[in-house]
Amino acid sequence: MRYFITLSYDGTPFHGWQIQPNGISVQEVLQKGLSTILRKDIEVVGAGRTDTGVHARTMVAHFDCDLQLDCPQTAYRLNRIMPPTIAIRKMERVSDDMHARFSAKSRTYHYYVHTEKDPFLRHYSYRTPYALDFDMMNKAAEILMEYEDFGAFCKSNSDAKTTICHVTAARWHQVSETSWYFEITANRFLRNMVRAVVGTLVDVGRGRLTLDGFRRVIEEGKRTGAGESMPGNALFLEKIEY
Repeated sequence: MRYFITLSYDGTPFHGWQIQPNGISVQEVLQKGLSTILRKDIEVVGAGRTDTGVHARTMVAHFDCDLQLDCPQTAYRLNRIMPPTIAIRKMERVSDDMHARFSAKSRTYHYYVHTEKDPFLRHYSYRTPYALDFDMMNKAAEILMEYEDFGAFCKSNSDAKTTICHVTAARWHQVSETSWYFEITANRFLRNMVRAVVGTLVDVGRGRLTLDGFRRVIEEGKRTGAGESMPGNALFLEKIEY
């Protein structure tokens, strides 16, 4: 029997979602918790891989178990042994052909920036030291939806078999006079893609890259042509649609 778990986590203390040989990961903590309360070895499969320090307001994972579980009670018990940085939102039985990763139709990320020093945002938003033209950045963001190959924003030496992604939304939203977030939705994302896209959009906002230049970065498909990868602490996996 297959079960889906919906959870949220603060990625600050974790070396990303995926189990690592040299650091604690969200997947490892979740697997150990499930194995403890179910008294058998459980493996979980996530909807995606978030990098070190990246957060998830919504992450979905599945696991298989031959027990008929009381989902609300199991979720409650699991939540009690999770650290404060992980919250179990829901557990549900799904059909055996449902897959947390491959059945997902879209994923949405938010990247947060603020333009003035704020001690309460520093852990979850990037403070830009530059004045940014968000109108120009939104014009560049619209260009993303004209393309499907995003190799320019893929981490070097990635194991991705294809760099094709279908971006259906990409826009900067203003939260206050000093804070904004970038929202992007696609069927899939490449390793480090969102942070590289944001870094390149920031170059546009600073006037270091024109709209035509932004277009050339995408068309040339070279990671060295795109902007720097932005810090992970301001990135949130926001939503997953099935």
